[in-house]
Amino acid sequence: MEPLHGPIKDYAWGSRSAIAELQGRPAPSAVPEAELWLGAHPCAPAAVERDGGRIALTEVLAAEPVRWLGGPVLDRFGPRLPFLLKVLAAAAPLSLQAHPDAEQARAGHAAEQARSGGHRNYVDPFHKPELLVALGPMEALCGFRDPAASARALAALGVPQLRPVLDALAAGPAGLAEAVRLLLEWPTAERAGLVAAARAADGPDADLVALLAEAYPADPGVLVALLLNRVRLAAGEAIWMPAGNLHAYLRGTGVEVMAASDNVLRGGLTPKHVDVAELLRVLRFEVLDRPVVAPREVADGVVTWPVPVDDFALHRVTVGDGRREVTLAVPGPRVVLCTAGRITVTDGVAPVTLGPGRAAVGPAAGGSLTVTGEGETYIASTGQL
Repeated sequence: MEPLHGPIKDYAWGSRSAIAELQGRPAPSAVPEAELWLGAHPCAPAAVERDGGRIALTEVLAAEPVRWLGGPVLDRFGPRLPFLLKVLAAAAPLSLQAHPDAEQARAGHAAEQARSGGHRNYVDPFHKPELLVALGPMEALCGFRDPAASARALAALGVPQLRPVLDALAAGPAGLAEAVRLLLEWPTAERAGLVAAARAADGPDADLVALLAEAYPADPGVLVALLLNRVRLAAGEAIWMPAGNLHAYLRGTGVEVMAASDNVLRGGLTPKHVDVAELLRVLRFEVLDRPVVAPREVADGVVTWPVPVDDFALHRVTVGDGRREVTLAVPGPRVVLCTAGRITVTDGVAPVTLGPGRAAVGPAAGGSLTVTGEGETYIASTGQL
């Protein structure tokens, strides 16, 4: 194992305290700190610490792809790390967004590459399913809720202009696409008035409308949000976001693991480009009844959150209170992030000691991971190939 140092993205919605406090740095930070990236994504690769210096993880993988990635990963994904581990810290709502499936990503990237003007929606040919595990109380929007519940929430706002949207929702899940389209294509000149009218109304979702409208007073995504499940996570609970799932984080801090892609189709709550037609083509208009994923214990001190993809797997290992050592066999390359206490991790080659917010990386050629000390750590790897 080798120490790994990840860059921090300073997006405007980020927290000025969460990541800094996790890493034991002074808070508030000088700029918002939204995401700590621990992977080899070309947009912001982490760096491996060697001989007093740092080398980009992308260079390490390129120099020894077989040792670091292993034959199964190379055969399945090519010469790249197929997952990206993050710490996400939201002090304000993120944009509503969804991600394409693998086939949509390949086709979309190829089509945009064939046209001039660069990539607008598909910056790479890969899908981007995501799993987020809360480190503390966290709120998010995830997946469409029952259209009848959404219709009641919109009707309670008492805004007559929303009647066409209510009529669409009366058709059940079959009307979700039309409801989303109507809201996202609302005439630009009328958007501020629509959001203001919704914000002035009472209703079960009044606090959500107020939260979103404060940041985006003329964005119809404020009302699209009322079509989604509002999820409140406790520490250790997770949400799984497959392709086509419309979602947004509202506030809180979590560990997120995803397929290594940057393909994002936005659906509002953002000043960035919203391609309504492409978003509607990618979205899955299905009701998500159970968006929260509970941890599953797989060994003493080890839990996971099963997902139906092989790009990544995530385990949490807890040591201490009589459990001084845990050994875990994981396939392929692995990234280890300490979130509490102080732990030492080794793959049988070289141990690395980590405190909160610090990470290490190891090659596929390493053996099983052994974690000792007292603390909590998250281990990202590929799934079983």
